[in-house]
Amino acid sequence: MTAPRPVDPGSAALVRLVAAREVSSRIRDRNFIVSSVVIVVLLLGLMAFQVAVDTGSETARLAVVADDGRLGPAVAAQAGSVGLDVELVDLPDEAAARAAVAAEEVDGALLDGAGPTPELLLGGRDATLEALVSGAVSAVAVSDRLLAAGVELPALPEVAVTTLDGSADDGQQVVVAVIGVVVLYGLLILFAQFVAQGVVEEKASRVVELLLATMRPWQLLAGKVLGLGLLGLGQIVVIGVVGVTAALALDLVDVPGELVGTVATVVAWFVLGYAFYACVFAVAASLVSRQEDLGSVLTPASMLLVGGFVVAIQAAGDPGGTLATVTSYVPGLSPLVMPVRQAAGEAAPWQVLVAVVLMLVTIVLILRVGGRVYSGALLRTSGRTRIREALRAERA
Repeated sequence: MTAPRPVDPGSAALVRLVAAREVSSRIRDRNFIVSSVVIVVLLLGLMAFQVAVDTGSETARLAVVADDGRLGPAVAAQAGSVGLDVELVDLPDEAAARAAVAAEEVDGALLDGAGPTPELLLGGRDATLEALVSGAVSAVAVSDRLLAAGVELPALPEVAVTTLDGSADDGQQVVVAVIGVVVLYGLLILFAQFVAQGVVEEKASRVVELLLATMRPWQLLAGKVLGLGLLGLGQIVVIGVVGVTAALALDLVDVPGELVGTVATVVAWFVLGYAFYACVFAVAASLVSRQEDLGSVLTPASMLLVGGFVVAIQAAGDPGGTLATVTSYVPGLSPLVMPVRQAAGEAAPWQVLVAVVLMLVTIVLILRVGGRVYSGALLRTSGRTRIREALRAERA
């Protein structure tokens, strides 16, 4: 009786096997761990700095002597209209108010705010605080006179402000998109380098010969790209969740839904950008056999990535300009430029769709042509291989 013949694993199983190997080896890599921690720390540090700047520049301390409870809401309403945070401090008498202003414990002190002779004490002229307090005192005085005359004062309507160019609403989204693009750029470089270094390491150690004895080159390439892609996707999602949570906790955004939408857009473009650059870097790395030669073959793709980053930063200031518009369609540049244009409201849905389709078509072409180069160059370990030689070897 003969033993049953072992069943060869299918392509999907081999791709999953390579992907799991890449994840398990890279998740313990020091560069991956350090980069994750550094990005999160820098992101949280940037938010903390923003909170410190906002707190230091837009908060005023106003002392109110013998407030009967009406001046506080009036001052808060006036402060909200000019975008200033005011902290009210209750003091018992004029002497305490003068002492607090002289000691610079408060920015100003209001005496007899609801009475016939209101007075504002300041250490120095402050036009914003003067206008704010005058408006609050006038509002309380008008309300008192109307009530004394027997006139019921209904709730006043609030004026909704809408900018035709949408600049006020899109400002925060653009800032979030720029921060996301910076993170996106760093992760694309990091994980594309991981793919390239892995290819060269396997060629140098001759491990690739053992791997290709059990699988085809495209299965090895697909597993490598998929495994590191999932790891990178997980990293950027974690960074996004941490960033969104911190921004909401520190009250740095006005509309949480728009923030989440912008972060989701950056994550989606990471998937396309990673698929593009990982395949390009892997194919380029297959042409050399030493880490020392890796920089020369990766330079063209690296310059494309750097160019996209530079244009994306420029697009934050002019998202509707010709340069930003044209480059947002160019495969390789669009993952960095288009998120900024989307956040600024300058990209119509059809434009985003065209950019996505162009990226997908380019990725498919890279997989078809680049896969042949990868297959032909992978077993050539004697120095640098030219693309034409790799294609000839693949056909042989």
